[in-house]
Amino acid sequence: MLNISGIENGIVLDHIPAGKAMDLYRYLHLGNVDNQVAIIKNASSQLMGKKDIIKIECGLDEIDLDVIGFINNKITVNVIQDGKIVEKKRLHHPKRLTNVIRCKNPRCITSIEQELPHVFVLTDKATNTYRCLYCEEKYTRH
Repeated sequence: MLNISGIENGIVLDHIPAGKAMDLYRYLHLGNVDNQVAIIKNASSQLMGKKDIIKIECGLDEIDLDVIGFINNKITVNVIQDGKIVEKKRLHHPKRLTNVIRCKNPRCITSIEQELPHVFVLTDKATNTYRCLYCEEKYTRH
């Protein structure tokens, strides 16, 4: 069995569906951080069968929890201090996302005014439907 050491101070993103860690890595722009980042793919899980885990040596304020909640609100965020879990954060779908996803509508003002932020609002909590604030275009995941 592979043994991955723990981190002293930082964040562990746990219960990521197997194969989705790299999506989260890209959305959180972890390739641009100077801190240590460890990605564990397809780890054994009693609850999920297989899961991915991301360990990041950084403060909680350096990670956008809304992005994680948007991707999958079942992901657990464990805050680690001195090698121990001091807090577990449960996530929710954010009510508003700014510059996380982009509007695909060619007639949207964001297509013309490049400096405008791409803002999406949660319009249906039951189906997790997000719509562009400016043109109300529905966001659909690929």
